[in-house]
Formats: sequence, structure tokens, C-alpha cells
Amino acid sequence: MEGNKLYVGNLSYAVSNEQLQELFGSYGEVKSVNIIEGKGFGFVEMSSPDEAEKAKEGLNGNEFEGRTLKVDVARPRKDRGDRGDRRGGGGFRSRY
Repeated sequence: MEGNKLYVGNLSYAVSNEQLQELFGSYGEVKSVNIIEGKGFGFVEMSSPDEAEKAKEGLNGNEFEGRTLKVDVARPRKDRGDRGDRRGGGGFRSRY
């Protein structure tokens, strides 16, 4: 496994950063936890790729707080580029 940052999906909205820290802590040192509020997912960074792999293998597909967890290696964020001004389509058009 290359990275030490994991994506954790299908979280209950009631789950806290502290709960995830404790859950993943049994697989090694947790460097950071970041739950995306209102989205049902978050990210956990372990101290090494080996620990991240152990956590992934141990927790993916397991139930936590009534939901089946989806744990995978976090992919790099896609560059959305400069969206700039969005004029150029839609809206009112004159008939003349």
C-alpha cells in the first residue's frame, strides 16, 4: 500500500472524530481524523502505510454504529481547475 491516508465511507452522521480515532487506534497510531460533516464520510491518516493497510483490512465491511463501513486508500483530490466566469450559456435570449 502506498499511502497512509484512508477514506472511510458510509458513516453514521452521529459518529465523531473521537470515535473514529478510537476505532482506528487499535490498528496503530492515528495522525489525524477528518469527518466531512453532513456527507457521511471522512478521512483517517495513520502513521504508516502498514498500519493503514491493517486498518483497511480489519475494518472494511465491518459494522460500526449501525452502518457497514467502506474503508479504502484515499485518492488524491482532483484538480477542478479555474472555473472562472460561467457566462456563456442559458438564461434569457433576445429574439431580435
